[in-house]
This record gives sequence, C-alpha cells and structure tokens, in this order.
Amino acid sequence: MSLIPWTPFLDTFDGLEKSLNNFVPAVDVYEDKENVFVEATLAGMKPEDVSINIHDDVLSLEGSRASSSEIDEKNYYRKEVRTGSFHRAIVLPVSVQGDKAQASFKNGLLKITLPKEERAKSKNIKINIESSK
Repeated sequence: MSLIPWTPFLDTFDGLEKSLNNFVPAVDVYEDKENVFVEATLAGMKPEDVSINIHDDVLSLEGSRASSSEIDEKNYYRKEVRTGSFHRAIVLPVSVQGDKAQASFKNGLLKITLPKEERAKSKNIKINIESSK
C-alpha cells in the first residue's frame, strides 16, 4: 500500500476541482544583445485578464480564461482547450530593468520585452613589473 502525501490543494474535492480547472500557457524565452523576450500564447484571453510582475529577475504571469460556451461537459467528444486560472513564474536568464519592461498583446500572443541590465564594463588592468635588485 502506498500513501499519497497530503497537499493543501488536494485536501478536499473542491480543491481537486479547482486544480483541474487550471492551465499552463506555453511560453518562449529568448534574448538578443539588448533585451530578453518572453512570449506567451493566451488565445481567447483579453489583456485585462492578465497580470505581469517582475521581482528579482523572476517574471510572473497570472490570469484566467473563462469558458466561452454553455455546452454541458458530458456532450463533448474531446475537450482540450483549458479554462480557469494560471500562474507562471519564469526565472530570467540575466538581470533585467523591470521598470523599463514593455508588453504587447496581439492575436492571442503576449510579448514582453525586458531590457537587460547594464553591467559594469570589463576593464583591463595593467600589471606593473618591478625589477628585483
């Protein structure tokens, strides 16, 4: 017999139902010399249903997508489009300037542009060689 560890969010049937009504949007993270870009597919959502937060070089996306139809669940042959809420926390590959971030939303694609933090430029240090006498 194996025991399943207790987790607060599966403790009740209500919690189980809520966890099944969540989804995880796909994201792409890439960079160029000056920016980090994050793209998330959020088809069927409105920009006002999404919250974006940047803290300590971790980008958090939260939102919810409501069901768009009133069809009874048991009449589906297949139901793959998920509804409910989501939360994604993405550790960014480099430090960014969160206060200069920009986001756009077009045709269900959220694109976030995060300018990279300027690092101290490397400096060559000349070594003075003293002659020993």
